[in-house]
Formats: sequence, C-alpha cells, structure tokens
Amino acid sequence: MVLTQELKTKLKAAQKLFGDCILALDINKLKGEFLQLAQLQEKPNFYKDAKKAQEVSSRAKHIEKTLEQVENLSKQLIDTDEFINLAESEGIEGELLDEISISLSFLQEELDTLYLSSLLVGEYDSKNAILSLHAGAGGTEAQDWVQMLYRMYKMYATNNGFIVEELDYLAGDEAGIKSITFRLSGVNAYGYLKAEKGVHRLVRISPFDSNARRHTSFASLEVMPEIEFDTSIQLKDEELKIDTYRAGGAGGQHVNKTESAVRITHLPTGLVAQCQNERSQIQNREQALKMLVSKLVERRISENAAKAGAISGELKKIEWGSQIRSYVFQPYTMVKDHRTNFENTDVASVMNGKIDGFIFDYLRKSKN
Repeated sequence: MVLTQELKTKLKAAQKLFGDCILALDINKLKGEFLQLAQLQEKPNFYKDAKKAQEVSSRAKHIEKTLEQVENLSKQLIDTDEFINLAESEGIEGELLDEISISLSFLQEELDTLYLSSLLVGEYDSKNAILSLHAGAGGTEAQDWVQMLYRMYKMYATNNGFIVEELDYLAGDEAGIKSITFRLSGVNAYGYLKAEKGVHRLVRISPFDSNARRHTSFASLEVMPEIEFDTSIQLKDEELKIDTYRAGGAGGQHVNKTESAVRITHLPTGLVAQCQNERSQIQNREQALKMLVSKLVERRISENAAKAGAISGELKKIEWGSQIRSYVFQPYTMVKDHRTNFENTDVASVMNGKIDGFIFDYLRKSKN
C-alpha cells in the first residue's frame, strides 16, 4: 500500500528526530539534575533565600515539563507505529489512514518544537530577555519603525506565552518611539530572542512624506539575559556614574513630575543602563543595576563567542551594529534574514509577531 509506505517514511523521520532530541537534551543528565533540585526543595531552609528558591523551583518545573513532554512523545511514536502496522496487516484504507497522517503531522510539529528547545543549552538561554530598541538616523520615519518593531515583539510574546513589561521609554519627537527597553519573561525567552540582536532595516513608502517617496529606515536591537545575580560581575561604586532625571514621554505612564528615573553609566566600558517605569527612584536604581549586570554578561557572551568562532560564516553577524534583516513593504513584499537567507513574503504576518520561522532557522543553522 502506497499510503502506508508514505506513513512509514514519515514515522521513520519522526523517530530519528526524537532520537536527536534525546541526545541533545541528554535525558539521563536532565533526570539527575531534577532529582538534585527536588532534594534541595525538601531542605528546611530552602525558602530562606527567596530569589534562589524561585530560581531552583523554576528550573525544576521546566525540567519536569520537558521530561513529561519526552515521555508523551515517546508514547505517541509507539502508538503511531502500532496503528500503521495494524493498518498494513489488516489492509485498512480510507479515513483511518487519513487520521494517522494528520496525527503524524501534529507529532512532527511537537518534535520540531522539542528539538529547537534542545538547542537552547547556553548558560543563560533559559533566562528572561531584556530588549532595547533604538531608532537609527532618519528622524520620525526611524522612530515610527521602532514603534512598529515594538508592536511586533509584543505580539510575538503574546503568541508564545511570554509576559511583556516596559522598563524605559523615550517618545519620538513627532511620532513613534526614539528608544524603548522592555522585558520578556518566560522560559527560554533569551534563548529564542538572542537571534534577534542587530540592526533591522525597513523599506517602504513613507506615510510621513507628502510626495509618497520610498524611504529606508533602521532600528537597532539589543538583547540581554536578565541576570538576578552573577558573582563573576563586580560593580564598584567608583566605576559607576549615577544620574537621576524626570521620566519623559508623550503622557500617561511615561511622565513623572519627580526625578525618579535613573541612568547608570559603567565608566570602564561606557555601557549605560536606565530605567524610569518603576514607582520610585530606589526601584528604578535597582532595576538599572540589574540591567547593567545583564549588559556586562551579554558583552562577555559576545566576546567569548567571537573568540571561539561559535558562529561561522554569515551567522557570525550577530554583533552590535550589523544589519541582520530587511523588511521590504514596497515595491514588493519580503522579509529576509541576511544571516540565514530565510525569507517570508507575508509581511503582515511577520509584523503581527509571526517571527518563529526566522528564529528557528537561525537556531538550526547556528547549531550546525
């Protein structure tokens, strides 16, 4: 039976991918880690350090979910194999084979997701992500582009179950946003979003040009893991310049009559972190310090990756200041990643947060 053979071929590919997932995840090691974390949670003084307890509990929950997913997929593969063999031996055709085919397609999607998750084995991949968008040259046009990208990432977060929290905001002169920093909270947020770091280019007929000319605009994106504490990063008071200012913006939550906003400059590196969306200057200072640590960690990650040559060829273009992707609205529609050559002609879908294809393709090719 031709259809049965097609299903067997699909199943064989799914089984191979599952095997790759098992190897990449190192299931035995993962089970050992889960047992260690469970033992930690049973200790009487476990909750004495609230932050550490939260981190351990979050990691344990993530591992438990992964192990459950692996067990469930293993069972589905066995069941599907039995169904196909039964259909072949009994000469069954029609609706049952169609149902098996549909089930196998869903199974393949789940395996793809598991495999991509298995690629996120970096030290900080499981962390929340802090993203900062900045308008490039071009005034209002570039600032409008930042607002469009911010909306895109918020929609991506909604589609994938991440929580978005705004940390810092600077409104555009006439429209849009000059710069914005926001946090995406959820498991593997940094692991996925790190693929987005770089310069994003827009080509379109400008709505701000009365002559309806085509404009090219740029916006840069920084992506950092949110680090609660990192003993390898030491911030010395004499190396920090701390400024306070009034929160600015177009109105509403972005305006403050007191100097509660905080900007911290790390003098040895020139890195700057600022926050204005917390309720008090103390809270903004604490958040800005955390962001500064995250920036220093991300800087170290980039330097180590460059030295090790972890990403070769075009994929090496992830450093700050590189153009990673173009979004063309006119004269044709196309979104193209210049590192992987992944393309999508459905610009509207991309701008509505459907950027998973770009992220997944980057993760696959950076692993090879």
